[in-house]
Amino acid sequence: MSYSDIIARMAVPRSTLSKWFRDQKWSNEIATECASKARNGGAIRFAVLNTVRRGRLDSLRKQARQDALLDFEDLKYHPLFIAGMTSYWMHGDMTSRNRISYSSADPDKVNVFKSFLDKVCGIQKPKVWINLKKGNLVFLAESYWAEKCGLNEGNFGKTMISGGFDKLSTGNVTISSDSKRQKIGRIGNNHGVCNMVVNSAYLKNKFLKWV
Repeated sequence: MSYSDIIARMAVPRSTLSKWFRDQKWSNEIATECASKARNGGAIRFAVLNTVRRGRLDSLRKQARQDALLDFEDLKYHPLFIAGMTSYWMHGDMTSRNRISYSSADPDKVNVFKSFLDKVCGIQKPKVWINLKKGNLVFLAESYWAEKCGLNEGNFGKTMISGGFDKLSTGNVTISSDSKRQKIGRIGNNHGVCNMVVNSAYLKNKFLKWV
């Protein structure tokens, strides 16, 4: 029997059972056998949960599209809604079904989209990643975007560096080659490109329907 089985029958503390049986060879063998069963059972449960999650995700996406149609009737003449969705249509990622990703090197455009997320979608703290070219300093770029767009340290995630990075750079840095760089336009200034990200399958499917 497993410790859980014994505890259920005898109400003996697990620590006491461990003390009683820790030096018994047969106890160790049973423990190994129970662990193996638990792993196999866990794999089965994991497969079942994945199936359930997929079903829930499909249902979530369907519900998001239905909600998007209803919301559109209230929002379609709202200037900030129109500006935000037009901007996302031009600068947003359309491929992912689970994540909203918006990229621009223009602080004014980023501010419009940030306001749209806040006032229309209720997203007040989007995650921000900066794409920089080699030789530019991470902390200067983050300071620039923080000042221009009202961001703070909690907003910033990893900073992507194209082709390498300056040794004086600070913060969370990920290096990517030019060939793997996202197609977000040439990074031609010292401040890079601001990527605003929201992980929400529900909201992303509303975006896709709105577009």
